[in-house]
Parts: sequence; C-alpha cells; structure tokens
Amino acid sequence: MTYWLQRLVMAVALLLAVSMLTFGAMNLLGDPLFNILGPAAGDRSNPESLAKIEAAEAQYHLDRPLPERYVRWLGDFATGDFGVQFSTDGQPPVTDLLGERLPRTLALTGLAQVLALALAVPWGIWSASRAASLTDRASTSVSFALVAMPNFALGVILFYVFAVKLDWFPDTYDPTGSPLDNLYELVLPALTLALPAAAIYQRLLRTDLIATLQQDFILTARAKGVPRRQVLVRHALRPSLFSLISVVGINAGALLGGALVVEQYFRIPGIGSAVVEAMIREDFPVVLAVVMITAAGFIVFNLAVDVLYSILDPRVAR
Repeated sequence: MTYWLQRLVMAVALLLAVSMLTFGAMNLLGDPLFNILGPAAGDRSNPESLAKIEAAEAQYHLDRPLPERYVRWLGDFATGDFGVQFSTDGQPPVTDLLGERLPRTLALTGLAQVLALALAVPWGIWSASRAASLTDRASTSVSFALVAMPNFALGVILFYVFAVKLDWFPDTYDPTGSPLDNLYELVLPALTLALPAAAIYQRLLRTDLIATLQQDFILTARAKGVPRRQVLVRHALRPSLFSLISVVGINAGALLGGALVVEQYFRIPGIGSAVVEAMIREDFPVVLAVVMITAAGFIVFNLAVDVLYSILDPRVAR
C-alpha cells in the first residue's frame, strides 16, 4: 500500500507542477486581454474600449493577482469547468470543443497503439527465433527505416499508395459518418502512427527475448523436449515484456504528439488540430485544458503500466 500511495502522491505532484508551469507560461508570455478584445485592449483612453476592458478583466479575473487566478482556475478545472474559448462569435465552453474533438483523437491513438502491439509482438518473437539470420538482419533494416522516417513522410507514402493508387481507404475523414465508417477512416492515419512505434517495440522485445532464451529455465525446458514455439510464447515471452510495457507507457505521449501532425495531414478534426488552431490564435483556455488532459492521461497510463508490472512481477510493489 505504501508503494501505491507514493506513486499516487508523485502523480498528483507532477500534475500540479505541469499546471503551474503551463498556467504561468500562458499568462506571462502572452496577453490574455489582447486575445479576448483584440486591439481594443490597448486603448484605455476611449470610454467604450475602457468599459470593455474592465468588463473582460472582471469576467476573466484578470484584475486579480496571478496566484489567485491560478488557484481559482485550478479549482474550476478540478470540477470539470475548463472555462470558455476566446472567440469573436460568442464564448463557447471549452468542454464543448473537447467533447467534440477528444473522442476522435483517443480513437486514433488507441487504434494506433493496438495496431503497433499487434504488429510488434509477433514480429519480435519471429525475429528472436531467427536471431542473426539473414531474415533477422533484413527485419532490423526495416525497423530502423521505420523509426527514422518522420510521421508526415510516412503518412504521404501510405496515403498515396493505399488511398490514391489502390483506393483501399478513403482520402478524407467524414465527422458526420457512422462510428464504424469513422473507425475505418482512421485505419490509415493510425497505421502512420503505429508503424514507427511497432518498430521500436519490436526491437526491444527481440532483444529481451534473445536474452531470456539464454536463461537456465529456458535451457531446462528445451532439454525436457518442450516444443520451440511453446518455449517462446509460454516460457520466454512473459519475463521479456517489462521493457516493452514501460516503453508503451512512455510512448503514449509520443503518439499524441504525432497525432498533431497526422490529424493535420489527414484532415481529422481531433484534439491535435484543435490545439494547433488554439495556439495560432493564442486561445489560452483551450491550450491549458488540452495540456492538462494530456498530462493527466499520460500519468494515468503510466500508473496502469505500474499495475501491469506488479501483476507480472509482484516483487515490484514490495
């Protein structure tokens, strides 16, 4: 219990640190008032502009000290109130934007993670069983090429081959389509994210499997006549998963970062494109909400990795 309490305290402290840094940067490096009112924010000599400035300062608490504003914002955030967008056509709540965009990004990154693992695990087992062979060296070259290739370049290639030439996948994402159609439209962008991740996972799993196959208990199983495939899957795979699970947790943030580029290229109206648009117009509430939700998701995902660690090896939580 002490172990999990420590992990929980560390997670809360990290989330608070991210919130303080992000809130401070958004408010000290920019001018929220200017982003709300535009050029009128600098004209206090005009009574009409001054009235707008005072109203905006009161509404957004910009007339209060920064620490007080941070505490107020953090309290609202904890209750699910992310504020309103800086918009010229009204003040739509940030939750409306997140409710519309976030599920698409979660579906994209979740599908990418599933595809990456589905490719990496059998690929890693296959490579480890043929270590140092010609096919293993060819596999290594392919994995290095996938890791080195930027997401946007890989996306262009996959789009041209599978959407333009072969016409296996649609070339646009239709937000008004059915959930099944939307999932199918996400396969190609998810594959763009999944292939480099699968290459990383495969290299780690292959290396750990090769090391595990040299252990005494594996040699004993082989001496007893256990089939090679059973040795690989039932005896060697589980103790070789620790590095893979750790990197899967860390890579969750990288997949979300890659989604920023992929969503722009494949025209998917997800949270990645939303935060790019918000940064361009300096819409602080949207950026703050996305950063905090991303950080919270990353922390929760890594706590889940710790749980998997303790299941695979109970000594971790001791």
